[in-house]
Amino acid sequence: MKLIITWILSTIALLISSWLVPGAKVSGFWAGLIAALVLGVVNATIRPLLVILTLPINILTLGLFTLIINALMVWLVSAILPGFSIASFWTALVFSVILSVIMWIMEVIIK
Repeated sequence: MKLIITWILSTIALLISSWLVPGAKVSGFWAGLIAALVLGVVNATIRPLLVILTLPINILTLGLFTLIINALMVWLVSAILPGFSIASFWTALVFSVILSVIMWIMEVIIK
């Protein structure tokens, strides 16, 4: 049950983020639902591997390189899914930061 609630909250956060960021588009709720699912799977599988591989760069930048990795994950999902589009890397970077902030706010409100 907790997984489904997290999935729906991620979808809502994704839709709000796409509304706030120019250049990010989600074609509808169902596309957002699928994008949130794919983004969750990508973040659970590919992201940890990239974080480990880029650990020296991440240490040198005091963890800021993680923002680049998050943007790349969002950009990858937008390249895979037809109903979710991101215009550029910089749009993906802003989108991922706003998405993270919205998810954090939602978690604080729920707890």
